[in-house]
Amino acid sequence: MDKQVEGIAEALAGITDGASVLVGGFGAVGQPNALLDALGETGVRGLTVIANNAGFEPDIGLGKLIGRGCVAKMICSFPRGSSSFDARYRAGEIELEVVPQGTLAERIRAGGAGIPAFYVPTGVGTQLAAGKEVRTFEGKDYLLEHGLTADVALVEAWQADRWGNLTYRGSGRNFNPIMAMAGRLTIVQAQHVVPLGTIRPDDVVTPGIFVDRVVQIASGDPPVSKVATTQGGPK
Repeated sequence: MDKQVEGIAEALAGITDGASVLVGGFGAVGQPNALLDALGETGVRGLTVIANNAGFEPDIGLGKLIGRGCVAKMICSFPRGSSSFDARYRAGEIELEVVPQGTLAERIRAGGAGIPAFYVPTGVGTQLAAGKEVRTFEGKDYLLEHGLTADVALVEAWQADRWGNLTYRGSGRNFNPIMAMAGRLTIVQAQHVVPLGTIRPDDVVTPGIFVDRVVQIASGDPPVSKVATTQGGPK
């Protein structure tokens, strides 16, 4: 029942080369940057990352993870903005699957809900329809899209308790709740870890049943490299 771990190294334990990783966030908001920075320091390679974007800054979070050569494939709706991704994509060092934003959100939600596939009109008649089944319902064409799950989900939350119940703040909610449901191992970076009962049942957005590990990373905490080193993690 107690999901809280002592530090980032313990939170990320067991993530191996070739893992698929859901990364929460919308633009630069709500991304679990401390977890991403520490994951890159482990030297893991060949990751498939599923996120709304491919990062924005080359020296933090997803952009830094890509720049370190940890990511083999990106599945996202907005791949532009990260110089790290642009450089590696042009060099043929990273694969890209573009998914319309609404379709991406629904694929993740469906995966977390145990729905294997569904039909959407988005992308019909475009390059995104290549190789996909098309069916007609009431005179309109739809594409078959598959639910998305991943080995790991990295999530950023505003509040968590030790049972893993989560709340989010503002637009930090974005992709995080559905990704928490779709990861086989869900790891949460929380601004605040509060006592049981502090979060009212009506305010719980992600129930603890979807969460495996919680680590508190508040604003102003030491740099990730220091956190990982002092807690026995990779240097």
